[in-house]
Amino acid sequence: MSRREFLKLAAIGGGALVVGGVARQVYNHNGRDFQPARAKAYLESIQASLTPETLPNIIIVLCDDLGSGDLESPAISTPNIKRMAFEGVSLTNFYASASVCSPSRAGLLTGRYPVRTLISTPLLSTDNPMNIVMDVLGRYSYDVQGIPKDEVLLSEVLHRRGYHTGLVGKWHLGGTPGYLPNDRGFDSFYGALWSNDDTPYAIYRDRQIVIPAPADEDFLTRNFTLQALDFIQSNKDHPFFLYLAHAMPHFPEHASPAFQGKSGAGLYGDAVEELDWSVGQILTTLKQLGLDDRTLVIFSSDNGPWMQGNPGYLRGRKLEWFEGGFRVPFIARWPGVFPPATTTDGLSMNFDLFVTCAQIAGAPLPQDRIIDGKDILPLLKGDAPSPHDTFFYYDTRTLVAVRYRNWKYTRLYLTDIAAYWPTQQGPFLFDLSTDPNESYSLLEEQPERAAELSAKLDAFEGEMKSNLRGWL
Repeated sequence: MSRREFLKLAAIGGGALVVGGVARQVYNHNGRDFQPARAKAYLESIQASLTPETLPNIIIVLCDDLGSGDLESPAISTPNIKRMAFEGVSLTNFYASASVCSPSRAGLLTGRYPVRTLISTPLLSTDNPMNIVMDVLGRYSYDVQGIPKDEVLLSEVLHRRGYHTGLVGKWHLGGTPGYLPNDRGFDSFYGALWSNDDTPYAIYRDRQIVIPAPADEDFLTRNFTLQALDFIQSNKDHPFFLYLAHAMPHFPEHASPAFQGKSGAGLYGDAVEELDWSVGQILTTLKQLGLDDRTLVIFSSDNGPWMQGNPGYLRGRKLEWFEGGFRVPFIARWPGVFPPATTTDGLSMNFDLFVTCAQIAGAPLPQDRIIDGKDILPLLKGDAPSPHDTFFYYDTRTLVAVRYRNWKYTRLYLTDIAAYWPTQQGPFLFDLSTDPNESYSLLEEQPERAAELSAKLDAFEGEMKSNLRGWL
């Protein structure tokens, strides 16, 4: 090859990279429409309660990658979580708003589909080389550093109402100034900014590192639990919101020496049994402090299990859009308010918690944006059916499937059929009432129903394209 030919090819290649980079930036910036003044105006409209003694405490215990089937596995003992279910309400059709961590947490804290918040992929620490890979593959959507400042978080709402707010555990919604937990409504923070498989993995107290990387992950569940108990004790005379976001049983799994080798499910099972111990410590402390009847405790997971774990004998796992990736355990306990030992199959999602907790705290809901969540307090009390009949499944920013009542329709897309990956499979139509693990497509037998659900997907996709952020 002559020098002239080489330079010509290099110029063509460089031009292609520039064009590709520009196209990717346009794609990633399309629809972002930041409007931080909206959040400021809404939060300033919320008045602190004049009778804070009447506000109930709220605790959300969120596990990382826990499968709904893990709680029923004969290989794992979970007596405290089972006791919580016996004393409260379990939802068997409860969904994470995404099948992966950062988006699911964004949905929970904002009451909105994660794609509206622009958090559609897991966030990685600044030093993680996977950032480059994710960017090249186009998996980083919208080029955001953390949960946007125009989003309103549950912690901010409750803080304005007069709650003392604390996050213990995993944040995973931003790691730079302006996007840290203390910037987003949490009075106190003890935990990690990222997933436990990310580096450098350090433990923070508020804005300062207190355990430098690499932190000993064997003691994460124990330390997070002790910090949570200290928060409860310190705020026993004041309404509080505690978001206890455990790091386990996310890969790599860890458990303290006291729990290692205890379960019949390896280190994963040991980690789950230590989480069960943690739940027991929370419930015991509430009873000892006389806070039982004044405290709503919620237990759930951010998505289905990953490399290990039981997704409730459903098809799919974390990162997939089958039921095993999205459907997660949910237990709510509030003595004297929720009927004990109750199970309901009403459709509900983790973004319902924003609305439900805001309503419990007497806070007005935002009127300037679409809130996808609904108040499920009547459902939990047994007073009303689910306020939902539809749920949409996303893979990052791509709309993949819809559930309408008991029917689920999945577009032609990548699936879990490993031998043929990455070829596309589908579309599929499943009747989840008779086929909960999506084994038998009824597309040919029910073409009109498939067309109806396909039209729902097209309509919702059109709405999102015209108003991604959901501003009103």
